[in-house]
Amino acid sequence: MIPFLWDLLETAVETLRDVLPIVSILAVFQLFVLRRPLPDPVRLLGGIACVMAGLVLFLMGLEQAVFPLGKSMAAQLTSPEVLGTVGKPDDAVIDPRGYWWVYLFAFAIGFSTTIAEPALIAVAIKAEELSGGAVGAWGLRIAVAIGVAFGISLGAYRIVIGAPLHYFIAVGYVVVVVQTLFAPKLIVPLAYDSGGVTTSTVTVPLVAALGLGLAEAIPGRSPLVDGFGLIAFASLFPMITVMTYAQASEWRAARHARARSARPPASEEDPT
Repeated sequence: MIPFLWDLLETAVETLRDVLPIVSILAVFQLFVLRRPLPDPVRLLGGIACVMAGLVLFLMGLEQAVFPLGKSMAAQLTSPEVLGTVGKPDDAVIDPRGYWWVYLFAFAIGFSTTIAEPALIAVAIKAEELSGGAVGAWGLRIAVAIGVAFGISLGAYRIVIGAPLHYFIAVGYVVVVVQTLFAPKLIVPLAYDSGGVTTSTVTVPLVAALGLGLAEAIPGRSPLVDGFGLIAFASLFPMITVMTYAQASEWRAARHARARSARPPASEEDPT
């Protein structure tokens, strides 16, 4: 119990040190640049205290649960009992076909955490409001979640085979640039922002824990070199899937419009 309380106190001090500069900057601009008093100081202090408490508990949760859980899951998914006879960790040459449970788990983690991402929910709701329903909130969230899920699965495959990260990222951004030229202009900025909102409070800790745990569990992989990089996949592929979703919606709308224009008017139809 005492070590836990000591860790809690240490995390609280570090969080206060990190938050204090932000609060100081806001207070200085409010008092000396805008020259206005702080509105409702008691409420502001209460809000800052809530933020501090939330950050401390969140960071403690990462250290005590999320990162150990990710490492444990990666170790179990790469155990000989799960891999069977294909691609065992003690093999000299790792067969990536034996790690399909890892890819499936990475896909499920990427999809579920993205659907629950608060930043994405906020962006999707605002996009639906400002577009008058042209961009559906659920459609956007699912498109982003599929992109994150596919990206993390591909990132897990990269860790398994030990391929250089920059090859995958370079090819992915080439696809993004090409899509940008042909995607509806309305969706391009939203697609770019969708890649950024995935790297937030829910997705990042779980994905980072999975990458580090997987790199530690597979022989010949370095957690420092191979364990990081999944967040880049989680940011890249949502841009591709959101623009693909917009292009598919535009193509379907154009197809329906052509089908309606090809139908004869009701007065010209055969009454029989």
